[in-house]
Amino acid sequence: MQFETVTIDDLDEIRNLQPQDWSDIIPEFEFYIQSSFCSPIKTKIDDKIVGIGASIIFKNTSWIAHIIVDSEYRNKGIGAQIVNELLDSLKRDSVATCSLIATELGKPVYLKAGFRIASEYSFFQREKQWVDCPVSENVIPFEEKRRAMIYELDHKISGEKREPLLTDYLSNSKVFVENNKVLGYYIPDLKEGLIYADTDEAGLELMKLKYAKVDKAVLPSDNSTGVAFLLQKGFTETRKGTRMILGKDLAWNPKKMFGRIGGNFG
Repeated sequence: MQFETVTIDDLDEIRNLQPQDWSDIIPEFEFYIQSSFCSPIKTKIDDKIVGIGASIIFKNTSWIAHIIVDSEYRNKGIGAQIVNELLDSLKRDSVATCSLIATELGKPVYLKAGFRIASEYSFFQREKQWVDCPVSENVIPFEEKRRAMIYELDHKISGEKREPLLTDYLSNSKVFVENNKVLGYYIPDLKEGLIYADTDEAGLELMKLKYAKVDKAVLPSDNSTGVAFLLQKGFTETRKGTRMILGKDLAWNPKKMFGRIGGNFG
Protein backbone atom coordinates (compact mmCIF):
# COMPACT_ATOMS: atom_id res chain seq x y z
CA MET A 1 0.00 0.00 0.00
CA GLN A 2 1.33 3.44 -0.97
CA PHE A 3 1.16 6.52 1.26
CA GLU A 4 1.32 10.20 0.38
CA THR A 5 1.29 13.46 2.32
CA VAL A 6 -2.11 15.06 2.85
CA THR A 7 -2.41 18.49 1.22
CA ILE A 8 -4.92 21.32 1.33
CA ASP A 9 -6.37 20.03 -1.95
CA ASP A 10 -7.39 16.79 -0.19
CA LEU A 11 -9.58 18.38 2.48
CA ASP A 12 -12.85 18.30 0.54
CA GLU A 13 -12.46 14.57 -0.08
CA ILE A 14 -11.34 13.91 3.50
CA ARG A 15 -14.65 15.33 4.74
CA ASN A 16 -16.23 12.11 3.51
CA LEU A 17 -14.26 10.17 6.14
CA GLN A 18 -15.69 12.16 9.06
CA PRO A 19 -16.67 9.73 11.88
CA GLN A 20 -20.16 10.47 13.13
CA ASP A 21 -19.29 10.82 16.81
CA TRP A 22 -16.05 12.82 16.37
CA SER A 23 -15.54 16.57 16.31
CA ASP A 24 -14.85 18.10 12.88
CA ILE A 25 -11.64 16.57 11.50
CA ILE A 26 -10.99 19.28 8.90
CA PRO A 27 -9.56 21.91 11.29
CA GLU A 28 -7.32 19.20 12.71
CA PHE A 29 -5.92 18.28 9.30
CA GLU A 30 -5.51 21.95 8.41
CA PHE A 31 -3.43 22.23 11.58
CA TYR A 32 -1.36 19.17 10.67
CA ILE A 33 -0.70 20.48 7.16
CA GLN A 34 0.40 23.88 8.45
CA SER A 35 2.57 22.66 11.34
CA SER A 36 6.18 21.68 10.69
CA PHE A 37 6.15 19.13 13.53
CA CYS A 38 3.17 17.20 12.10
CA SER A 39 3.00 14.67 9.26
CA PRO A 40 -0.48 13.82 7.91
CA ILE A 41 -0.69 10.92 5.45
CA LYS A 42 -3.28 9.37 3.14
CA THR A 43 -3.69 6.17 1.18
CA LYS A 44 -5.82 5.59 -1.91
CA ILE A 45 -7.61 2.75 -3.67
CA ASP A 46 -8.81 3.37 -7.25
CA ASP A 47 -7.83 7.04 -6.86
CA LYS A 48 -10.08 7.41 -3.80
CA ILE A 49 -8.75 8.36 -0.36
CA VAL A 50 -9.72 5.46 1.88
CA GLY A 51 -7.55 6.06 4.91
CA ILE A 52 -5.75 8.87 6.72
CA GLY A 53 -3.66 9.45 9.83
CA ALA A 54 -1.10 11.79 11.32
CA SER A 55 1.98 11.85 13.51
CA ILE A 56 3.10 14.69 15.77
CA ILE A 57 6.74 14.89 16.90
CA PHE A 58 8.17 16.78 19.88
CA LYS A 59 11.89 15.98 19.76
CA ASN A 60 12.11 12.43 21.18
CA THR A 61 8.40 11.97 21.91
CA SER A 62 5.44 11.73 19.56
CA TRP A 63 1.72 11.10 19.08
CA ILE A 64 -0.26 9.45 16.32
CA ALA A 65 -3.83 10.53 15.77
CA HIS A 66 -6.86 10.64 13.49
CA ILE A 67 -6.36 7.13 12.13
CA ILE A 68 -9.52 6.88 10.04
CA VAL A 69 -10.56 4.34 7.40
CA ASP A 70 -13.52 4.72 5.05
CA SER A 71 -16.37 2.61 6.43
CA GLU A 72 -16.63 0.70 3.14
CA TYR A 73 -12.98 -0.41 3.41
CA ARG A 74 -12.77 -1.48 7.04
CA ASN A 75 -11.69 -4.94 8.19
CA LYS A 76 -9.17 -5.10 5.36
CA GLY A 77 -6.10 -4.22 7.44
CA ILE A 78 -5.87 -0.65 6.14
CA GLY A 79 -5.92 0.90 9.62
CA ALA A 80 -3.08 -1.35 10.75
CA GLN A 81 -1.03 -0.42 7.67
CA ILE A 82 -1.54 3.30 8.35
CA VAL A 83 -0.38 2.80 11.94
CA ASN A 84 2.67 0.82 10.80
CA GLU A 85 3.58 3.46 8.21
CA LEU A 86 3.44 6.21 10.86
CA LEU A 87 5.45 4.13 13.34
CA ASP A 88 8.08 3.28 10.73
CA SER A 89 8.49 6.99 10.05
CA LEU A 90 8.94 7.67 13.77
CA LYS A 91 11.57 4.93 13.98
CA ARG A 92 13.48 6.51 11.11
CA ASP A 93 13.48 9.75 13.09
CA SER A 94 14.70 7.90 16.22
CA VAL A 95 11.67 8.96 18.28
CA ALA A 96 11.77 7.08 21.60
CA THR A 97 8.11 7.27 22.69
CA CYS A 98 4.77 7.31 20.88
CA SER A 99 1.44 8.00 22.60
CA LEU A 100 -2.19 8.00 21.47
CA ILE A 101 -5.77 8.07 22.69
CA ALA A 102 -7.60 4.98 21.49
CA THR A 103 -11.24 4.48 20.59
CA GLU A 104 -12.74 1.07 21.28
CA LEU A 105 -12.64 0.41 17.53
CA GLY A 106 -8.96 1.24 17.29
CA LYS A 107 -7.68 -0.33 20.51
CA PRO A 108 -7.17 -3.87 19.08
CA VAL A 109 -5.13 -2.41 16.21
CA TYR A 110 -2.86 -0.53 18.59
CA LEU A 111 -2.41 -3.48 20.94
CA LYS A 112 -1.37 -5.60 17.96
CA ALA A 113 1.15 -2.90 16.98
CA GLY A 114 2.75 -3.18 20.42
CA PHE A 115 1.11 -0.33 22.31
CA ARG A 116 0.33 -0.83 26.00
CA ILE A 117 -2.30 0.86 28.14
CA ALA A 118 -0.94 3.81 30.13
CA SER A 119 -4.05 5.30 31.74
CA GLU A 120 -7.68 6.30 31.30
CA TYR A 121 -9.40 9.59 30.56
CA SER A 122 -12.86 10.43 31.88
CA PHE A 123 -15.29 12.35 29.65
CA PHE A 124 -17.89 14.65 31.20
CA GLN A 125 -20.94 16.63 30.13
CA ARG A 126 -22.48 19.38 32.26
CA GLU A 127 -26.08 18.52 33.14
CA LYS A 128 -26.83 21.35 35.57
CA GLN A 129 -26.58 25.12 35.31
CA TRP A 130 -23.24 26.58 36.37
CA VAL A 131 -23.23 28.50 39.63
CA ASP A 132 -20.77 31.39 39.47
CA CYS A 133 -17.96 31.35 42.00
CA PRO A 134 -15.14 33.84 42.59
CA VAL A 135 -11.77 33.17 40.97
CA SER A 136 -8.55 33.79 42.89
CA GLU A 137 -6.69 37.06 42.36
CA ASN A 138 -3.64 34.91 41.69
CA VAL A 139 -5.12 34.17 38.24
CA ILE A 140 -3.81 36.87 35.90
CA PRO A 141 -3.32 37.38 32.14
CA PHE A 142 -0.20 35.98 30.48
CA GLU A 143 2.88 38.17 30.40
CA GLU A 144 5.81 37.48 28.10
CA LYS A 145 8.22 37.28 31.05
CA ARG A 146 6.42 34.09 32.17
CA ARG A 147 6.77 32.18 28.89
CA ALA A 148 9.83 30.18 29.98
CA MET A 149 8.14 29.21 33.26
CA ILE A 150 5.12 27.87 31.36
CA TYR A 151 7.36 25.81 29.08
CA GLU A 152 9.19 24.43 32.11
CA LEU A 153 5.95 23.51 33.90
CA ASP A 154 4.51 21.94 30.75
CA HIS A 155 7.59 19.76 30.36
CA LYS A 156 7.45 18.76 34.03
CA ILE A 157 3.81 17.61 33.75
CA SER A 158 3.59 16.27 30.19
CA GLY A 159 7.08 14.77 30.01
CA GLU A 160 7.39 16.32 26.54
CA LYS A 161 9.09 19.36 25.01
CA ARG A 162 6.06 20.96 23.36
CA GLU A 163 7.16 24.54 22.75
CA PRO A 164 6.34 24.38 19.00
CA LEU A 165 2.75 23.51 19.88
CA LEU A 166 2.27 26.03 22.70
CA THR A 167 4.10 29.07 21.40
CA ASP A 168 1.38 30.64 19.22
CA TYR A 169 -1.37 30.26 21.84
CA LEU A 170 0.10 31.79 24.98
CA SER A 171 -0.82 35.43 24.36
CA ASN A 172 -4.46 34.87 25.39
CA SER A 173 -3.70 32.45 28.23
CA LYS A 174 -4.22 32.85 31.97
CA VAL A 175 -1.69 31.91 34.63
CA PHE A 176 -1.88 31.23 38.35
CA VAL A 177 1.05 33.05 39.94
CA GLU A 178 2.19 32.87 43.54
CA ASN A 179 5.39 34.45 44.87
CA ASN A 180 6.23 35.34 41.27
CA LYS A 181 6.16 31.67 40.25
CA VAL A 182 3.80 30.16 37.68
CA LEU A 183 1.95 27.30 39.38
CA GLY A 184 -0.62 26.74 36.65
CA TYR A 185 -1.80 27.94 33.26
CA TYR A 186 -4.91 27.81 31.08
CA ILE A 187 -4.66 28.14 27.29
CA PRO A 188 -8.27 28.57 26.08
CA ASP A 189 -7.43 28.83 22.37
CA LEU A 190 -5.47 25.57 22.17
CA LYS A 191 -8.03 22.95 21.07
CA GLU A 192 -10.19 21.95 24.07
CA GLY A 193 -8.43 24.37 26.44
CA LEU A 194 -5.31 23.10 28.18
CA ILE A 195 -5.03 23.43 31.99
CA TYR A 196 -1.91 22.19 33.75
CA ALA A 197 -1.12 23.03 37.37
CA ASP A 198 1.53 22.14 39.90
CA THR A 199 -0.90 22.49 42.81
CA ASP A 200 -4.54 21.53 43.30
CA GLU A 201 -5.38 25.12 44.24
CA ALA A 202 -4.00 26.49 40.97
CA GLY A 203 -5.73 23.78 38.96
CA LEU A 204 -9.13 24.31 40.58
CA GLU A 205 -9.01 28.09 40.23
CA LEU A 206 -8.26 27.77 36.53
CA MET A 207 -11.03 25.18 36.18
CA LYS A 208 -13.49 27.72 37.62
CA LEU A 209 -12.49 30.10 34.85
CA LYS A 210 -12.78 27.55 32.05
CA TYR A 211 -15.88 25.61 32.98
CA ALA A 212 -18.00 28.67 33.64
CA LYS A 213 -18.16 28.82 29.82
CA VAL A 214 -17.49 25.24 28.71
CA ASP A 215 -19.95 22.38 29.20
CA LYS A 216 -17.72 19.45 28.21
CA ALA A 217 -14.59 18.22 29.95
CA VAL A 218 -11.97 15.50 29.60
CA LEU A 219 -9.52 14.74 32.43
CA PRO A 220 -7.18 11.90 33.27
CA SER A 221 -9.16 9.64 35.59
CA ASP A 222 -6.20 9.73 37.99
CA ASN A 223 -6.87 13.41 38.70
CA SER A 224 -9.35 12.72 41.51
CA THR A 225 -9.34 16.38 42.61
CA GLY A 226 -10.38 17.64 39.18
CA VAL A 227 -12.93 14.86 38.72
CA ALA A 228 -14.52 15.63 42.11
CA PHE A 229 -14.74 19.33 41.19
CA LEU A 230 -16.59 18.57 37.95
CA LEU A 231 -19.05 16.25 39.65
CA GLN A 232 -19.69 18.87 42.33
CA LYS A 233 -20.32 21.50 39.65
CA GLY A 234 -23.03 19.51 37.87
CA PHE A 235 -21.03 17.48 35.35
CA THR A 236 -21.81 13.82 34.68
CA GLU A 237 -19.28 11.27 33.47
CA THR A 238 -20.35 9.89 30.09
CA ARG A 239 -17.58 7.51 29.04
CA LYS A 240 -13.92 6.53 29.33
CA GLY A 241 -11.04 6.77 26.88
CA THR A 242 -7.77 4.84 26.83
CA ARG A 243 -4.33 6.43 26.65
CA MET A 244 -1.70 4.08 25.20
CA ILE A 245 2.05 4.20 24.77
CA LEU A 246 4.74 2.50 22.70
CA GLY A 247 8.45 2.56 23.42
CA LYS A 248 10.19 4.28 26.31
CA ASP A 249 8.03 5.16 29.31
CA LEU A 250 7.01 8.80 29.59
CA ALA A 251 7.62 10.76 32.81
CA TRP A 252 4.24 12.51 32.94
CA ASN A 253 1.90 13.40 35.81
CA PRO A 254 -1.82 12.93 35.06
CA LYS A 255 -2.81 14.20 38.53
CA LYS A 256 -1.67 17.66 37.46
CA MET A 257 -3.65 17.73 34.21
CA PHE A 258 -6.92 19.64 34.80
CA GLY A 259 -7.93 19.98 31.15
CA ARG A 260 -6.50 18.26 28.09
CA ILE A 261 -5.62 19.68 24.68
CA GLY A 262 -7.45 17.01 22.70
CA GLY A 263 -7.43 13.41 21.64
CA ASN A 264 -4.41 14.03 19.41
CA PHE A 265 -2.16 15.57 22.08
CA GLY A 266 -3.41 14.28 25.42
